[in-house]
Amino acid sequence: MKESYSITNNLLIEVDVLTNRLKNIKQSYKTIYYKGLKERLFSENKDIFNRINEIYKIAKHLKKTNYKEFNFSNLLVEKTERALKQNKFESNLFFL
Repeated sequence: MKESYSITNNLLIEVDVLTNRLKNIKQSYKTIYYKGLKERLFSENKDIFNRINEIYKIAKHLKKTNYKEFNFSNLLVEKTERALKQNKFESNLFFL
């Protein structure tokens, strides 16, 4: 499978957007007292984390099929790994 730069670039953009949304959710979660909204934010956080995980699996597959030293697949793997690690680290915020 040959890497498609436009698809990989779109996934990079999606990871950026999702990572920013995760930051916004965490900030909002700290300041909101309405239980229903907190539940929705918690659910959205879970869905976004799952989507980033899906992108990570795609990125790992793309990286495996491309042998170049530097390419967009490697960048996508790095970005998704960082987003997943950051979310795991900050997930404790929901249980304060």
